[in-house]
Amino acid sequence: MLTTTNATFTTDVLDEASMAAAVRAVEEAEGAVGVLVNNAGYSQNGAVEAVPMDRVRRQFETNVFGLVRMCQLVLPGMRRQRHGRIVNLSSMGGRLTFPGGGMYHATKHAVEAISDALRFEVRGFGIGVSIIEPGLIKTEFGRTAVGSIGRGDGPYADFNQAVAEKTANAYEGPMARMGASPDAVARAVERAITSRRPRPRYVITAGARALLATHGVLPDRAWDAMMRSQFPQPGR
Repeated sequence: MLTTTNATFTTDVLDEASMAAAVRAVEEAEGAVGVLVNNAGYSQNGAVEAVPMDRVRRQFETNVFGLVRMCQLVLPGMRRQRHGRIVNLSSMGGRLTFPGGGMYHATKHAVEAISDALRFEVRGFGIGVSIIEPGLIKTEFGRTAVGSIGRGDGPYADFNQAVAEKTANAYEGPMARMGASPDAVARAVERAITSRRPRPRYVITAGARALLATHGVLPDRAWDAMMRSQFPQPGR
């Protein structure tokens, strides 16, 4: 979705014509897009081997390729006016990985890398790039993630079921108390847009900060062991 002072335009990040038309309309009204917030995204969960490739492609098209294309479309106008802000919604999952979330985490790791490269490339044109890294946010995101998991009777059936239960519990059970409302994300986006020197990253929720700190100090084998204490390992 893009907005001007007088109008709102619905944008489909899976549709090149839709994205281009929205950017063109804003540029005709305002001269250039001043702020781009890339918020489109969802989570495709399930064991890597078990996720059909059409779902893998749709996950990347929505979470990564649409984001990249929106950046490409607005940047020429931002460069002309020598000012702009791009805010990309990532996740704490862009810097760590939970079992059963390989496809989703892969897209968010990609968003992190693309944003880091872009921040360097456009700074000299007066354009700032920031990443928002939420932890658990109380929305329908979790329900969508649970619904994306294939069950069936294959070798990952029990594992996928456990991932679904863990995800549902995180958003609907006691762990939800550690989450935050969408307003917390909105406030971070506002800071990234209005700050004279926006941060490269804004981490949302104390839980996200704790997990990222833990992941940063644990060796890979220790992180894997911690994950095995929380998720059943397929094949065992």
